[in-house]
Amino acid sequence: SSIGFDHFSCASHLGRLNALLFSFVVLATFVTLCNAQCYFIPNESSASNGCKDLSGVTHELKSDWKTENCESCHCSNDGIECCNTAAIPMGYDRDKCQAVFNKETCTYTVLEKKDPLKNCTVTAWVL
Repeated sequence: SSIGFDHFSCASHLGRLNALLFSFVVLATFVTLCNAQCYFIPNESSASNGCKDLSGVTHELKSDWKTENCESCHCSNDGIECCNTAAIPMGYDRDKCQAVFNKETCTYTVLEKKDPLKNCTVTAWVL
């Protein structure tokens, strides 16, 4: 007796495995790209009615604001949480190109070092 081998069944399983592998790659990419850069400043006093930021400015409890460094901040009973809102370029040729930050628009532009009028290709951004 011979053991049967079904080529179509094998191809179907390989197709499903490739689709699963592709899904994991996409998921890993989104997890990497959505890794927000945040920090926390704990409240000095639990009896306070606000939060004091690093510049010494007091913000109302449960208030939200944006900083001049393109961070979005929130004041809670525990303290201040601030997160970067500017997407940071990661996937580009660092030898030939440089990232230039615009504080007015909270955006980066990646330009050639030799010819700053030319944009460089960026393949990945991190928020």
